[in-house]
Amino acid sequence: MNLSANLDLLSVGLATAAIAILAFAVLFNNRNSVTNQAFLFFAVITILWGWVNYSNYQVHEPYLAFWLTKLTLFFAVWHAYGIFQFFYAFPNEKVKFSRLYKFFVFPIAGITSIVVLTPFTLVEVKRWSQDDRIAEIINGPGMLLFALVIFGLIIGAIVLLIKKLLSAKAEKKAQFIYIFVGTILTFALLIVFNFILPAIFAIPKFIPYGMVFIFPFILFTSYAIIRHGFLNLKIISTEFLVFGLSIAVMFEVLVADNLITTLYKSSLFLLVLSIGILLIRSVRNEIHQREKVTNMAKSLETANLRLQELDRQKTEFLSIASHQLRTPMSIIKGYIELIQDGAYGKISQETFKILSDMDETNERLVKLIDEFLDISRIEQGRTKFVFAMHDMKELITSVVKEMAQRSIDKGLKIQWKPGKGKAEICMDDEKVRHVIFNFIDNAIKYSEKGIIRVTLEKLSDGLNVRVKDDGIGFGKVDEANFFQKFYRGSNVKTTNVGGTGLGIYVTKKFIEKHDGKVWAKSKGLGKGGEFGFYLPLNKEKMNTETTDEKKVLAERG
Repeated sequence: MNLSANLDLLSVGLATAAIAILAFAVLFNNRNSVTNQAFLFFAVITILWGWVNYSNYQVHEPYLAFWLTKLTLFFAVWHAYGIFQFFYAFPNEKVKFSRLYKFFVFPIAGITSIVVLTPFTLVEVKRWSQDDRIAEIINGPGMLLFALVIFGLIIGAIVLLIKKLLSAKAEKKAQFIYIFVGTILTFALLIVFNFILPAIFAIPKFIPYGMVFIFPFILFTSYAIIRHGFLNLKIISTEFLVFGLSIAVMFEVLVADNLITTLYKSSLFLLVLSIGILLIRSVRNEIHQREKVTNMAKSLETANLRLQELDRQKTEFLSIASHQLRTPMSIIKGYIELIQDGAYGKISQETFKILSDMDETNERLVKLIDEFLDISRIEQGRTKFVFAMHDMKELITSVVKEMAQRSIDKGLKIQWKPGKGKAEICMDDEKVRHVIFNFIDNAIKYSEKGIIRVTLEKLSDGLNVRVKDDGIGFGKVDEANFFQKFYRGSNVKTTNVGGTGLGIYVTKKFIEKHDGKVWAKSKGLGKGGEFGFYLPLNKEKMNTETTDEKKVLAERG
């Protein structure tokens, strides 16, 4: 073979590559769209019809040429059906086909495609040319059926297109115009080169290029379907790369010097084209996923900002509500004490006991409100810290004395051995006292027997304080989540129904403000637990007073 003698093969090969790339690019744009599926069907049939039509004019073996002519008619039927189906579906993603379509259009196309393969349509070859090509064929009555079906489907498709074009809204009309222009160009080329030239001027050499003449319709229609996605530079680059590789391999086919080499390189051409189509799909999927991730990131950012604003509003509401609630609680506490002291007259023992119960309940509410206030101050950056050198041993001893009677009332013992010397460290003693009090208080609440051990360990760079008990213990899930806001272990929800899960969270925030850390440990349910914290020396904070609010303002400049 030589290049000049096979320019017709080059044109058909390039049309094949271009049509396949465009058709699959349309499908990958939206695989679930009936319109895109119908377009792919039409494109595949176009390629099959084009190659059979081309081969029909290249072979010189009479029997094979006769059957290729029949196959040309066979694919021509499905080609006409394909364009009708596409115009029927376009531009909808989902289509409900009518009963007429299902039980007449499709069956008649199927029956006709079978009939054209029988002697009922093409009876026999009447005359052969000198180069063993078909010069004249005797047609049977089936040819009339073929002509009626072909023209019926094509005319029906054009009527559908025009009706949809006229009724389309402004934003959709441009798509129909692109397809209409592509249809006009394709039919103009087919009429000129496949009808006028061979029938009137006896020039049949352009008939094998039928697929090339249909390419304008494929191109305009592809653009109409995916014109927005078509503008992505990465996809365009990939499509040009695949097309360029297809051209390069096609040239190898043209210069092949024997049949075996031609078949081998033709197979290579199809392989390159198939891999290229898969590459286009991969690139489109990657871009689609990236767009989804970008959109999700934007949505999450918006949602996060909204959540932050809601959280800020919640904190402000919590602060206002807590302040408003604490005032009447304090007044109630004062009046209870006045009544118990006899300021309003002598009261009975029964009344005194009732007032004591009321005072205890009121105290619990005050403590709860204080926890809410602590949370709101922390989250609004208004928590005030005063750092100075204090003796940790003295602080622990003070808390233990305060909690001793409560532990005795419950049959527990607090074990604390301060030892000799001091354990001075830079801290806000009020906040650290709150932490130690909370840990011992929880140990008393969740222990029914045993000893509560409070230990202090001096380190080279700070102090460790531990509170261990023989109480109900907890599992690994609780251990990992205890210091989250509002978290309560599943095993304590029935033990202390009034708990909120805020106390532990506050202790963590206080210790973190000291640049320290907190922890919770247990060997398992029923095996006791340990809560502790570490404080670094932090001498540089000594005699300083700070609030989170000042820090926030400083960071903002």
